[in-house]
Amino acid sequence: MFVYEKRLEYPIKIKNTNPKLASLIISQYGGPDGELGASLRYLSQRFSMPYPELKGLLTDIGTGGSF
Repeated sequence: MFVYEKRLEYPIKIKNTNPKLASLIISQYGGPDGELGASLRYLSQRFSMPYPELKGLLTDIGTGGSF
C-alpha cells in the first residue's frame, strides 16, 4: 500500500515570474526537438530493431537508464 501526496520534495517560493524563460524551458522538455521527443524516438526505434543486444541499448537510452 502507498500514500500519494501531491507536494514537492523541496518547497519553492516564486517571487517573480518570467514567461519567456518558462516557454523556453517547456520547449526543451516537450517540444519537437526536446528531451521527451528524443526519448520517444529511441523507444519507438527499439521495437523495429532486429538485434536483441541493440534493443536493450535503445531501451536504456530512451528511458535514461544507461548512466
